[in-house]
Amino acid sequence: MKTRKINAQNGADALGPYTQALEVSGTTRRLYISGQAPVTQDGNVPASFKAQAETVWDNILAQLHAADMTAENIVKATTYLVDRKHRTENQEVRDAKLGGHTFALTVILAGMFEDGWMLEIDAIAEA
Repeated sequence: MKTRKINAQNGADALGPYTQALEVSGTTRRLYISGQAPVTQDGNVPASFKAQAETVWDNILAQLHAADMTAENIVKATTYLVDRKHRTENQEVRDAKLGGHTFALTVILAGMFEDGWMLEIDAIAEA
């Protein structure tokens, strides 16, 4: 897989650590990861936002691993947050879990499927 980050000179700059567009070529497989919830393998929902975000990314990384992929294969993700006050911590956890790997990204403020969830993330990966 070959990727090329695109940030048009005549367009707005990215507002964070992501790329405005990502061209992907030479792929043979595409993985669509459903929205991952902040639920641990034993069914618990952590209390803090940071722990929930870490859990969500752990769940995404587990799905990638099961498909013989890594974080480097992520080309697009959508994050659903219950409150914009979590955006900085969300970014910090994402950067830590993914080693600074950037991709096309959308963040949406939304209600959650279950009470107590503070975020959910879906992703697309290619190899």
